[in-house]
Amino acid sequence: MELRQIKYFIEVAKGEHLTQAADKLHIAQSAISRQIANLEKELNVQLFIRKGRNVILTPIGQIFLQRVEAAILEIDGAIQEVSEYIDPEIGEIRIGFPHSLAAFTLPNVVAAFRKEHPNVRFQLSQGKVNELIDDLIKGEIDIALVSPVPIDHPEVEGHILFTEEIMAILPPDHPLAHKESILLNELENELFVMFRTGFTLRNIVIDACDKAGFIPEIAFEGEETDTIRGLVAAGLGVGLLPNVALKVQGPLETANVRISDPIVTRTVGFVTSRHRKLTPSERIFQQFLWNFYQKE
Repeated sequence: MELRQIKYFIEVAKGEHLTQAADKLHIAQSAISRQIANLEKELNVQLFIRKGRNVILTPIGQIFLQRVEAAILEIDGAIQEVSEYIDPEIGEIRIGFPHSLAAFTLPNVVAAFRKEHPNVRFQLSQGKVNELIDDLIKGEIDIALVSPVPIDHPEVEGHILFTEEIMAILPPDHPLAHKESILLNELENELFVMFRTGFTLRNIVIDACDKAGFIPEIAFEGEETDTIRGLVAAGLGVGLLPNVALKVQGPLETANVRISDPIVTRTVGFVTSRHRKLTPSERIFQQFLWNFYQKE
């Protein structure tokens, strides 16, 4: 069994089309067909069901795909790690991040890191926190910036960089807009604009309102901090957002007021796999993160 055969198999399996795989790999379709046939002969199983130029994975083919994809990730990681031990300044880091850290935290960190390490490359992937943790466990990303930071997860290790305050955001003409701070229960009778189910910031808001003694009435839901802030600024409700999300100015501005009771915060940091050592480039980035936030 050759590594080339495995890579051909993965490409065909992903697209379920021989011609498309051949075009992507820049080889003849007959060469791919021959290598797949040799692989099946060696394994003594049928990996694909042929339907013209289209193919469908058999059940055993699906199992084989899962295994070899994991193996290829390990091989590629080993090659990368060897290269980075020679020169960690030319490595590549795959970083995942949620939307709430996309506008300010991530760009600031990456820009500052690139000034000191201009040849290190980044692959960036955005998603919900639970999706990022799954990607980290599967080996599809190396480090994930997250909030809040999980501290007791069996598969990933959480590293808290800082804790930030969650602010009440109000329409500019709201009666409480000019107050220095408010009690959260002062918003009990308001309509709320918040993130959809599955976003950690939604859970933080729901929990905070529960501590304040009420269940928020939700008027609108969104998936981006700019959407939440824009709807509030337009007078369609009130909301809660982390302080960092309010540092970037938008076309419509909200009144941002501190909440004195209950104090609402979230942790911000990064997670790494408990079962995989960081490469030299990733260790440099991890140390940079610690140093960067110790200065602030």
